[in-house]
Amino acid sequence: MMKFAWDNYKRYAWGKNELRPLTRNGHIGNMFGGLRGASIVDSLDTLYIMGLMDEYNDAKEWVKTSLDLNSNGEASLFEVNIRYVGGLLSAYYLTGEEVRLIDVLDVFECYPCCSGTSWSWGWASAGSSILAEFGTLHLEFVHLTELSSNPVYTEKVMNIRKLLNKIEKPHGLYPNFLSPVSGNWVQHHVSIGGLGDSFYEYLIKSYLMSDKTDDDAKKMYYTALEAIEANLVQKSPGGLTYMAEWRGGILDHKMGHLACFSGGMIGIGADDGAPEKRQHYLDLAAEITHTCHESYSRSATKLGPEAFRFDSGAEATATRLSDRYYILRPEVIESYMYMWRLTHDPKYREWGWEAVEALEQHCRVESGFSGIRDVYTTSVSHDNMQQSFFLSETLKYLYLLFSDDDLLSLEDWVFNTEAHPLPIIRNSCLQDDATQEKTVSE
Repeated sequence: MMKFAWDNYKRYAWGKNELRPLTRNGHIGNMFGGLRGASIVDSLDTLYIMGLMDEYNDAKEWVKTSLDLNSNGEASLFEVNIRYVGGLLSAYYLTGEEVRLIDVLDVFECYPCCSGTSWSWGWASAGSSILAEFGTLHLEFVHLTELSSNPVYTEKVMNIRKLLNKIEKPHGLYPNFLSPVSGNWVQHHVSIGGLGDSFYEYLIKSYLMSDKTDDDAKKMYYTALEAIEANLVQKSPGGLTYMAEWRGGILDHKMGHLACFSGGMIGIGADDGAPEKRQHYLDLAAEITHTCHESYSRSATKLGPEAFRFDSGAEATATRLSDRYYILRPEVIESYMYMWRLTHDPKYREWGWEAVEALEQHCRVESGFSGIRDVYTTSVSHDNMQQSFFLSETLKYLYLLFSDDDLLSLEDWVFNTEAHPLPIIRNSCLQDDATQEKTVSE
């Protein structure tokens, strides 16, 4: 599947951000400002771990010669960080070859005062910053400091964390929008799906990536998880556990596909919670992953909708037409992969294989893979987009689900929110790292 997706991207959309497989051309879009080649940078590590070396070398060559990091235009810092910075960091750590990382260090050292690129927080609510955007820089920026010995990157993300620690949180929850001017929450909308999701993910992963020394991250994560359990976690009449959204104290009984990563997140965080809660967290992770699988198995295509509801008699199904699409998203498969690694319950591989068959049947077209507009009908209408995260995340998590546990072992690696693996920073390795850092900074 990866080779088919890649070969078609290379044939019809090389150097563009994404492939449009029906019209056989490339898509640039405005998310990355003037940056190009998102699918190339996002695919480097996937190609490498799958052993597709010719393809990896083509990708690496393009990055070396054609990736322009000083492009003009307004870009989402969040998207550039998770895809480009994450992708280049992973490629370096997996292969030992430094490809364009020095340029990344330069671009981000002067952020946010660099000339040329204007970094925005993507789309936001009346000029406010989004929790999942300013809260999803930590893993990558800590590694930029690690590689360059320049503390400036870590300082930037620590300042964000300091502010979040200081500010009052309604019921212990973190709302999705913050005013960069006043430093206060803009509206009390809380979600573990889009707008909030990866902030929580990066708390537990910062703790794990620090070799369990970042106690601030640990405390923030488990405190947030308690507030989430107290306020958002619900059980449907049919017995499905889900995470509702919270709007100023009123629950919206809807769960987004994006929120389905939380099964895996709660799973990897289970072991370091209070001893009496460890089994509880693992059970909660399994229940949420089960609910997300239900959102797939209750559709005609066996792929899940963008959002599903638990009201007016419906359970784990999209009731609105506008929520019925599937754009090759990875989050449900991501949770299968983590739950397989944590429990080795064969059902997670069975569920992963159901997804493979559904992708092959409904999303594979003549020249690539495409999202579909309605998961509830088998006469599918394709959206003509092969998302870069399909190559970076969906296919990588599927591959890891069916691989041995020692391929990118969770003991040694943490995945950023675009599935780019970053090594755990061992205290005992600081000496070795110093030699490596010297080489990179030279």
